[in-house]
Amino acid sequence: MNLEDIGFNSKIQAYLREERIEREELGRVIIEHKERYIVQTEEGALNAEITGNLRFSAESRLDFPAVGDWVKLAVFDHNSAVILGILPRTSILERQAVGRTGDRQIIATNVDFAFIMQAVGHDFNLNRLERYLSICYASKIEPIILLSKIDLISEEERKEQVSKIKNRLQDVPVIGISNESMEGIKKIQETIEKGKTYCILGSSGVGKSSLSNNLLQQEQMKVSSISDQTNKGRHTTSHRELFVLENGGVIIDTPGMREIGMTDRNQSVELTFEHIVELAQECKFNNCSHISEKGCAILEALDNGEIEEAAYENFQKLKREQSRFESSVREKREKDKKLGKLYKRIQEDKRKRKFQ
Repeated sequence: MNLEDIGFNSKIQAYLREERIEREELGRVIIEHKERYIVQTEEGALNAEITGNLRFSAESRLDFPAVGDWVKLAVFDHNSAVILGILPRTSILERQAVGRTGDRQIIATNVDFAFIMQAVGHDFNLNRLERYLSICYASKIEPIILLSKIDLISEEERKEQVSKIKNRLQDVPVIGISNESMEGIKKIQETIEKGKTYCILGSSGVGKSSLSNNLLQQEQMKVSSISDQTNKGRHTTSHRELFVLENGGVIIDTPGMREIGMTDRNQSVELTFEHIVELAQECKFNNCSHISEKGCAILEALDNGEIEEAAYENFQKLKREQSRFESSVREKREKDKKLGKLYKRIQEDKRKRKFQ
C-alpha cells in the first residue's frame, strides 16, 4: 500500500523535507485502543506504542496520537514500532470529554469531510444535528448530512424530513440513504474524492458500520441485527478505525456518541447559526440581550417566523455550554498552575534539606 492511498499529499511531503524525515519513517494511525496503536505504513500495518518521553511531555490527551494522525516512527521489525512524534494536524474533530470537566476528547484528526448520520424516526433530531455541525465547523471540516433508513418510511414522509433539515440548515448537503436497498450509496460514492478523509458521525444504531461495509464493499465492521421495537441496528463498533476505499478515499468509522458536549472553539456555534448572528447585528442596541428590547431584530424574526424558536433556543444553549467549558478550562489551568508551584516548592525544600 502506498502512502498516497491513505491520504499522503504535497503538504505532508513538504513537511517531511523541511524536518528531514524519511518517507520510510512515516505512518498513519488507523486504530487506537488504550494507548496502543496500529499504524499503516507502506510496508504494512504495525503495532505501535508511544515513547516514554512523548507520554511525559504530554500536557493533555490532545498530545497523544489519535486515529487519523500522521506519525514519525522507529520501526523495530516487520510487526512493531514506537511512535516518536505527531505531525502537525490539519484538523481536530473533538468534543467535550464525557465525565471530565474542562477536558477535550479527540474523535479523529486530519479529517476533510464529515458524514453526519441520523436515522428516520425516533433518532431524527435537528438540535443534535446542529451540535454535530458546530464541532465540524470548529475545525473547518465540511459536513454532509446523511438521513439513513429511508426504506422504513414513505416517499412523502422522507420529503418532509429532508425539508425540515433544509429549512433549518440551509447550506448543508443532505443525502437520503438505505443500507438495505442501497439507495443513495452510489451518490455517496460519487462525492468521495481520492486522497480525502471522511469521518462518519452519529448515534448508536443509525447504520454507520453498515455504511462503512457498503462503501468498502465487504463485511469489515460488525453489525448486529435490527431490533423490531426500535428499528435500530445493535451497533457493535467499540473503537475508531480508518479504512481505505477502492476509489481512493479514506473513511473513519466511530462508535456511537450519546453526548456531544461543546468545547470553546471560536466561532463554531456562530457558523452553525450564521443567520441568527447576522440578525443580531441589526438590533437597535449593541448590547441587546434579545429578551425583551424594542428594536431587537431576533425577536422580530421569531415573531414573523423567519427563524425557528427551537433553533434560537438551541443556539443559546450551545453558547452557554461553550462559556461553561471555557470557565472550566480556566479553573483547571489555574489549579494545575498552583499544583505545579507546590510541587516545585516541595522539590526545592527536599534539595535544601539534602545539603544541610
